[in-house]
Amino acid sequence: MKPVLIHPCYFGPIDQYTFIAQTDDFAIEKQDNYQKQTYRTRQYIYGANGKLLLNVPIKHRENKTEKHQKYKDIRIENAFKWQRLHWKSLEAAYRTSPFFEFYEDEFVDLYEKKATFLMDFNLKCMQVVFECLNLDFDFKFTEEYELTTENYDNQRELVNSKRKQKAELENYIQVFQSKYDYIPNLSILDLLFNKGPSAIDYLQSQKLIR
Repeated sequence: MKPVLIHPCYFGPIDQYTFIAQTDDFAIEKQDNYQKQTYRTRQYIYGANGKLLLNVPIKHRENKTEKHQKYKDIRIENAFKWQRLHWKSLEAAYRTSPFFEFYEDEFVDLYEKKATFLMDFNLKCMQVVFECLNLDFDFKFTEEYELTTENYDNQRELVNSKRKQKAELENYIQVFQSKYDYIPNLSILDLLFNKGPSAIDYLQSQKLIR
């Protein structure tokens, strides 16, 4: 089986982690150009008023003549306290979920320590999720960007927030489901806070769409 090739996301969607949970090996794209409006900077959670977007602000490039920037070089804009806002939003959304308090200490540091580079921050987010899922955070980086590749199971499109869902995901109980019905394929945090340690079994049992 080829390693699954992905982009690191800001607590990526559930279908991305379904691919990760069902492989023995994965790789991270490190040589790509940054693109706006993707899961690199955004996650969707289930808030008290329905689907809620949490977006990481980034610094605009100083050299306006540059058409592209590498994802790994993108810096986070810390001019305002976005981390505090995101954490408060997560608390409001999931404080009453079955497993928020169970995992709270694992995630709170990510929102208390200043983050500088977007990719580095997203990798830290991934590492914490892997620990919660009891998965080994063992991977390799790509050394050059290839539009098509024969060496990997190319799932880089999972970073696109406008794409179709890439797994047949079973419904599970969500905190505000009685108010706004079930919302599929939210941030992996929605699954963790609602299903806890059984989240890994859920991910490994879902049907992938290739």
